[in-house]
Amino acid sequence: MTAPRILIADDDPAVLAALSARCKKMGFEVDTATNGMQMLLKARRTAPDLIIVDVNMPKLDGLTASFHLLEPGGLSADVIVVSGSSSRETIERCDAMGMFYACKSAEFWQDIRRALTEIFPHMTEKIAAEVGSTGASDVVPARPRVLVVDDDEQVGQFLSSRLKKLGIDVLYAPNAARALRLAARQYPSVVVTDCYMPEGDAAFLIMRLRGNAATADVPVFVLSGRNIDEPTAKILKRDVLGHSGAIRIFKKSFEVDELFAAIQEYCVAAPAIEPAA
Repeated sequence: MTAPRILIADDDPAVLAALSARCKKMGFEVDTATNGMQMLLKARRTAPDLIIVDVNMPKLDGLTASFHLLEPGGLSADVIVVSGSSSRETIERCDAMGMFYACKSAEFWQDIRRALTEIFPHMTEKIAAEVGSTGASDVVPARPRVLVVDDDEQVGQFLSSRLKKLGIDVLYAPNAARALRLAARQYPSVVVTDCYMPEGDAAFLIMRLRGNAATADVPVFVLSGRNIDEPTAKILKRDVLGHSGAIRIFKKSFEVDELFAAIQEYCVAAPAIEPAA
């Protein structure tokens, strides 16, 4: 029997990686999209059996894209809408269109399991077995999550503080080995790493990230306190196993604002609200 085809659309690389990896383990054939327009084009071209789509995406939001696809005479695919907030309006719109809904929370995988089991009852055992193996670390993040890797703890604290004010969750690792373990379990949206570290430099970290299906497409920014020569920059930016290397390289102290602006291109989040004095 041919494996059912799922199209997963989300602009957050962490969510995309988490959903893709787990659905593949369940036995589905998976394709991905990173914005609503790309989802619309891919869905019309490939006619998937199921679409899992995020609400908030660039170019075209997930709900609007889904409505276009499900118009009379359009696709007959099922749709699971996912969102970081439990909006009553969104849930009601999903119900009206016959779409399933899953909130990015501690119950996310159970919501996904219920929907998948109803859509594909012949795969109930595989779906239940895979969802049953999820732990606390497998919770899909409701907010963007950045992994900061630097052997200088003060640099890590500075970056973490700034990112949290932008409404971004932060993970910290003092070395490449710890970073690889965190990345495989916590699904970061972006990795920001120091270039030169005693226990594995940025080139080593990028190579290992690209070798793991769960982290192969996570964007990586490199931060350095020294000037990086052209040959080193080429090594950091070159493709690894068919996946991109470092997206950009920044100089510490001088280009920090540019770094945060670049991170925000990949991490759309509501700024954190400062408590009243």
